[in-house]
Amino acid sequence: MTRVEEFEELRPMLFAIAYRILGSVSEAEDAVQETWLRFANSATEPKSTRSYLATVVTRISIDVLRSARVRRESYVGQWLPEPLLTDPYEDPERSAELADSVSMAALLLLERLSPPERAVFVLREVFGFGFADVATAVGKSPAACRQLAVRARRHMEEGRPRFAADRREWEELADRFFDAFREGDLDGLRELLAADVQMFGDGGGKAPQWRPIHGAERVARTLTSLIKLFTQMGCVVEPQQVNGEPGAIFRDRTGLVINILAIDINDGRVQAIRSVINPDKLHHVGPVADAWAIAREANRIRRSTG
Repeated sequence: MTRVEEFEELRPMLFAIAYRILGSVSEAEDAVQETWLRFANSATEPKSTRSYLATVVTRISIDVLRSARVRRESYVGQWLPEPLLTDPYEDPERSAELADSVSMAALLLLERLSPPERAVFVLREVFGFGFADVATAVGKSPAACRQLAVRARRHMEEGRPRFAADRREWEELADRFFDAFREGDLDGLRELLAADVQMFGDGGGKAPQWRPIHGAERVARTLTSLIKLFTQMGCVVEPQQVNGEPGAIFRDRTGLVINILAIDINDGRVQAIRSVINPDKLHHVGPVADAWAIAREANRIRRSTG
C-alpha cells in the first residue's frame, strides 16, 4: 500500500479526531491537510501509521486550538461549533462514543477543558487509543495522561444530562417538534419544550442573531413568529441530522443556506435549541444566503402586516 493509499484510508479518522478537538469543520480539514504534507515529506517509516498520523493531527490540532481559544474569548455573542452534517468516520465497536462525542452539547463541554485534557479525552475515551500513544501525541507521560483523562472524564460526566433519550423516542419527538414548528403550532411547540428550555444563536457579529431566549413560552412564541416570516418569504426548513442530533437547514427561496439549527432532547422534552447563522461556519454546507438581506425583508414584512 502506498503512502497516499494509507493516508486516504485513515483520513476519516483523522478528520474525526481533529473536529472533536477543534469544534470546527474548516480548521479540522486544514489540520488533516497539514498532517498529509508532513507525512508525505517525512522519511520516517512508522511502526503504526494509524498511531503516527493520529499523533501528528493531534499535535497540529492542539496548536490550532490554543490560538483559537484566544480568538473565541473576543467572539461576538454565543460561540457554537461549526455544524457537522455527516461524520465520515465509522467504527461499530465505538459507535456510542463516537455519536455522543460529536453532539453540540458534548462539544460545548469539551470547550471547557484545556487543550491537553481535550486531546487526551478524545484520543482515549472516544477513539480508544492506549495511554502510550496518547502520551506521545500530547507530549506528556502516560501517568500524567491518566490523570488528565480522569479529570476530563469527570468534567464531561458532570455536564451530561441525567437521562439519556431512547433513540426511537428521540426521533419521534424530533419529528413532532419540526412538524409543529413548520405548522406554526404554538400549543404543540409549548408542549414539547422543557420549562427551562434555552435557545441560542451564533452570528459571530457577521449576521443578525438573537440573544439567548429562556423558557418554553418565550421560545415557542419566537419560533412561531420566525416560521411565519420564513414562510411568507418563501424560505424552507429542511430536516437534517446535525452533529448526530435532530436539526434542520434553513434555506431561502433560491436554496441558499441561511442557518442551521440543532435541538437537544432529554427526558422527553427539547432542552436546548442552537442556531448557527455565522456565514463563516456554513460555507462547507453550501452557498450561503445574505442573512442581513433576509433580516431586512423580514422587518419589511413585519411593518407591512402590522
